[in-house]
Amino acid sequence: MTLSLPIDIHSVKGFLADDEGQALYQQALHASTLGPCLEVGSYCGKSTVYLGCACRRQNSVLYALDHHRGSEEHQLGEEYHDPELYDAQRAAVDTFPAFRHTIARAGLEDTVVPIVASSALASRQWSTPLGMVFIDGGHSEEAAQTDYRSWAGHIVSGGILAIHDIFPDPAAGGQAPYHIWQLARASGLFEALATVNTLGLLRRR
Repeated sequence: MTLSLPIDIHSVKGFLADDEGQALYQQALHASTLGPCLEVGSYCGKSTVYLGCACRRQNSVLYALDHHRGSEEHQLGEEYHDPELYDAQRAAVDTFPAFRHTIARAGLEDTVVPIVASSALASRQWSTPLGMVFIDGGHSEEAAQTDYRSWAGHIVSGGILAIHDIFPDPAAGGQAPYHIWQLARASGLFEALATVNTLGLLRRR
């Protein structure tokens, strides 16, 4: 499938593969008819474009949640640190300007609702049922577990839970996303669907 997007997706910083992005788009096309969608971990907006375009097509909404201070691996001196996303004046990673630029270029400002906060804070008073949740936030055990426990319960029956960076082999990548994928499968709340590259997909029963 060749998906037509409003911008060159390869011009957006991020770690989402093309087949994973296309799978997100396809899942969100249906899921966004059940309720708004939410992504945890927007970074510079690559996944937001895929999900947002699907939501826009269905006249739905995408909540894009990220504290925009980068995950553990994005910090100064770490493996995936990007100097272009570092605010030297505040001595902190700041991906929000890049994110806003992406959403503006893609014409998604009337579809995407940015939420600049942590999962724990944003979910504290959350009451809106969701058609889809995409988890791609911090990859520590604590961060991944918090993301899962904060949002999985808000997905409606028939809705989709998508988790990025599923690596069954510890030598291939970090295990925290794989652990919450296992947790979702063991919960009895979700039916496992396909895994596309490192994107695990599940449907709420």
